[in-house]
Amino acid sequence: MKPHGLAVGLVFALALAAGGCGDLRRGYQPRVGDLVFQSLPHSPIVDAIEGATHSRYSHCGIVVQRGADFRVLEAIGPVQETPLDDWLGRGRLGQFAVFRLKEPYRSRIPGIIERARRYLGRPYDIHYRFDDDRIYCSELIFKAFKAEVGEELGKVRRLGDLDWRPYAATINQIEEGPPPLDREMITPQDLAESDQLEKVFSQGI
Repeated sequence: MKPHGLAVGLVFALALAAGGCGDLRRGYQPRVGDLVFQSLPHSPIVDAIEGATHSRYSHCGIVVQRGADFRVLEAIGPVQETPLDDWLGRGRLGQFAVFRLKEPYRSRIPGIIERARRYLGRPYDIHYRFDDDRIYCSELIFKAFKAEVGEELGKVRRLGDLDWRPYAATINQIEEGPPPLDREMITPQDLAESDQLEKVFSQGI
């Protein structure tokens, strides 16, 4: 399967996973600016992200509000805003976790969201590069925070620093060549471990 096919397959699987909402928030009281992390339905890419980072966080986004509706601003397919309950319904086994910026940073949330919204419509980056032509989920949050606050959120690591070897076949399909071990990236797990965040809710992960 070509890289484009892998990306389309991932988005299609997520569309199938989004079903009835029910009581998906399970006690979570959303706030604008919350960073939400979830386990996505299994696919070669999802398994590689979770396995290489030893984490069940394979996707993340930032909570925003449109009128009375909470949404998640995310890079999945194109950068878009997804209703919060639809976003939660997409996750594997309803698993999600919520992190909140610590108090010194909360006044910057409107600016962070404004910066992130500048990427709306930008296509998804299946190669996980740090350029602006295409964007992946944790990169969207990382870049918006850095542009607004002037600090890095989380630890940037090289692909070669991750446990990539068990997933070499998937990486080779994406890259159509050897793994780019020097490529720098920000993973959902490394984003969640940022000193500027505190975990405020967890459902299953």
